[in-house]
Amino acid sequence: MLTQEIIIRKRSREALSAVEIQQYVKGIVDKSVSESQIAAMCMAILLNGMNKEERVSLTMAMANSGTRIDWRQENLDGPVLDKHSTGGVGDKVSLMLAPIIAACGGYVPMISGRGLGHTGGTLDKMDSIPGYISQPDLQKLKDVVRDVGCAIVGATSDIAPADRTIYAVRDVTGTVESMDLITASILSKKLAAGLDGLVLDVKYGSGAWFTDYARTRDMAQTLVDVANGAGLRCHALLTDMNEVLGRTAGNAIEAREAIEFLRCENIDARLREVTLGLCGELLMIGSIAESAAAGYAMAERHLHDGRAASFFERMVHALGGPANIIDDFPRHLPLAPLTREIRAARAGVIKAVDTRKIGIAVIELGGGRRLASDKIDHGAGLSGVAAIGQTVGTTDPLCLMIGRDEDSMRRAESLIREAYIIGDPGEAVIPSPLIRESIIP
Repeated sequence: MLTQEIIIRKRSREALSAVEIQQYVKGIVDKSVSESQIAAMCMAILLNGMNKEERVSLTMAMANSGTRIDWRQENLDGPVLDKHSTGGVGDKVSLMLAPIIAACGGYVPMISGRGLGHTGGTLDKMDSIPGYISQPDLQKLKDVVRDVGCAIVGATSDIAPADRTIYAVRDVTGTVESMDLITASILSKKLAAGLDGLVLDVKYGSGAWFTDYARTRDMAQTLVDVANGAGLRCHALLTDMNEVLGRTAGNAIEAREAIEFLRCENIDARLREVTLGLCGELLMIGSIAESAAAGYAMAERHLHDGRAASFFERMVHALGGPANIIDDFPRHLPLAPLTREIRAARAGVIKAVDTRKIGIAVIELGGGRRLASDKIDHGAGLSGVAAIGQTVGTTDPLCLMIGRDEDSMRRAESLIREAYIIGDPGEAVIPSPLIRESIIP
């Protein structure tokens, strides 16, 4: 069938067959489908949607558009597992989860992305470590996962190449928000990674891509249903992103907080709950633990006995980073030279935070990107970020800004002040539940 006929069928709200979808995706890779045809199809999908069978077919076709990793020849003695987050501000969970799961007996080839917009990227946090090779070739990825147990890396060009082409078109045609295309984009790379199990951290709130809970829940259910429909065992947790996750936002500063977490020092309670909750769910999915509660306890045990920290350090060294990152992290993760406390304008209790503005403030400091081509300052960011429900006086800091020039710090300060809503002293504030719901097939 001609590509334009496939587009017309979707434009006319008809369901596409698996064969038609495979033909379309194959044409993207061999370039027989033009960029204008991709744009037309993306818009047709955005406006008319897809049913579950179409979503599964699109996801599998995109996963099969390049190399699919086969772990059988590596003779691993545990399941291949991973986690994906839909993005937020201060979300450094992956840096702790990968080594914790490895310490528990799983193998984690974590293919991560860079930050764009107000959300941070796991790969940018790893790039703040000197010498770390965040985009190794496929053989190096396999070697590190087999020998160490985990590797946090970026996708190589042969992993789901159709997704890369489609996303570039979506980004400039107003079709990024399509739930069907988001689902295929996320899961095609996870299927190509050869996973046995996946846990999704789907975020809602002021710092998430989807602020509305009902829409976020629909997204989570769609992701879980498509993943399982494609043969990948998957659950999701819906987690709150109405404030920064943890005490920091940036790159090197978040890597520092992650290492402190692995050292069992200065652990933020919300960050702990999300990290161990996701670990527990994933260990159950991978049949390493009988239940999520048992998985939580196992993850907690190997966090406290130091095994998780040792796995992180071995991973960093195996991918070109320093051998002593755990004990000497302040030297290896330098911060920008200028600091400024942002103090509360009035005494009271923090009622709410516009977390998106906090993320944009990090971009103003140089710690994030407006465009995918932008370079970032790994040493810029925020620390000591105040939380909802915290009582503050006019001498108490909302956060500490870390940057390199006064102009950017002034712009960031203005955003941070706008982001915080402070109520009257003694006013009762009840934060949202951190893990609101578990989604299963």
